[in-house]
Parts: sequence; C-alpha cells; structure tokens
Amino acid sequence: MSRVLVTGAVSGLGAALTAAFRARGDEVLATDRVSTGSSDRVDLQLDITSDDDWAAALAAVEERWGGLDVLVNNAGVAGGGRIDVAGLDEWEWILEINLLGVVRGCRTFTPMLKRQRSGRIVNVASLAGLVHPAGMASYNAVKAGVVALTETLGHELSPYGVRASVVCPSYFRTNLMDSLRGADEALGAIVTQLVERSPWTADDIAAAVLAGLDAGDEVILPDPAARAAYELKLRDRPAYDVQMRHQAARLEELGGPVG
Repeated sequence: MSRVLVTGAVSGLGAALTAAFRARGDEVLATDRVSTGSSDRVDLQLDITSDDDWAAALAAVEERWGGLDVLVNNAGVAGGGRIDVAGLDEWEWILEINLLGVVRGCRTFTPMLKRQRSGRIVNVASLAGLVHPAGMASYNAVKAGVVALTETLGHELSPYGVRASVVCPSYFRTNLMDSLRGADEALGAIVTQLVERSPWTADDIAAAVLAGLDAGDEVILPDPAARAAYELKLRDRPAYDVQMRHQAARLEELGGPVG
C-alpha cells in the first residue's frame, strides 16, 4: 500500500488516477483548488500556485501519514495560441500554473522524500512536452519544461532512492478544455475537436500510468497516438516536420492572417 497525494483530483485525469490508486488499495489524499465543501472528491483544498496551500498540504501529509510515497503533480490548464495572437498575459497564466505549480509541489515535498530516502514524483506533462505542434507555443514550452524538470529531478534525487516519472499523453476525452483560455479561437476549435474525437478516456490513461509506474518507466507515453507521434519524431524527423507544418498551414487557413 502506498501513500499518494494527487493534485487536480476533482475531475478528469486527476479523478481517474485517484480512483485507480484507491482501487488497488493505496491511500490517497485528493487535492484540488475547489473547497472541500464543494466536492465529495476533495480531501484538501490546494491551489498549486499558492505557497501557503502547499505548506498546508505538507502539514496535512505529515499529520496523516508521517511521510509520502507518491506525489502526483497532475493539476493544469489548457492554453496556447500562435505567437502573434496569444498575449503575454496568457503566457504568464499558463507558466504560473502548468510549470511553476509543478515546481512548487516538487520543492515542497523533496525534503521529506530525501529524509525518507524513498518515494516517487509523478509529473503529468503532455505529448506536447515532446512533440511541438504549431499554435501551441506556450503550452508546448511549459510542458517541455515539466519534462526537463522531471528528468533533472530523477538525476538529482537518485542518490536518495527517490524516482521521478513524467506522463506524456496525447489527446484524450477529459474536461481539460473547460479551462481553455486564449485569444486564438482557431486553435481552440481544433484542439477541442481533437479531444472530443479521441477514443481514449481518462480512465484508460490512468490505467496506463499505473502500469508505467509499476514497470519503473521514467517517461510514460500512455496511449498509442502518443507513442506513434514521438517515435515518428525520433525515427524520421523530415516526415515529422512535414506533418507539423501541414498542421500549421491548416491552422492559418482556419484562423486567417494575423495583423
């Protein structure tokens, strides 16, 4: 049995991960920015952009368990937009949540994990952290940052017996698009359609994540589309570039010229 903290646990992949961990007998502290009184799925209110909330989460873990086996930094938002469409306010918003929110979680619990000389950090990024479609510069950049952060932590914390894994799913059916913000409406329409048409659910992704953790994977590509896209980039970069630039042209057709 593991002691697990999950952020963004009220819905989507966070809820699916929480259910999957609990189904196999793990104890889970489910956290989300919504108040505990507004959802029976939340054990602790945690806004991942708040240092005070992270300190409270650490105190709650210490009081409840005295330690932690798995930290799952899952909470995040959807965003993006062509470089001359998305404003700097959009960049700052997604950076604060999707990258610095993960950094805060890792910084908060690393001292505990080091003292234990055990544990695992699981950071949910995206295929966008490895494969970088046009129109998604801000989202690609922060998710690539999460990938880099996770690899770095894996190296740093290895002497303490602490492991780090990053999760990089492709599009799957979830409510993440409810958080979508940005001026590039053409991009929003494309991504929303891709999410809605995906054959994979949050439960499918959660099951693959747990299987990847059990296998000791440091980079978890939990669905066939993610694995195929990343393999194409590694195996045949020219073909990958053609595909990405075709997508970029389609975005321009739908969005029209800028300026």
